Amino acid sequence: MNEFYNYISNLGFPIVVSIYLLVRIEGKLDELTNSINNLSKVLLLSKDDI
Repeated sequence: MNEFYNYISNLGFPIVVSIYLLVRIEGKLDELTNSINNLSKVLLLSKDDI
């Protein structure tokens, strides 16, 4: 936790919060991209069945 406080004091609070949010949201964006790709595949398969 001291390392986190050290980053805040050296970089500034807004930069640390921005980095934290970017790292946290990256995994969710990857998951969303995979879901959209899977949805497009399912839609293409269902279109072929009609």
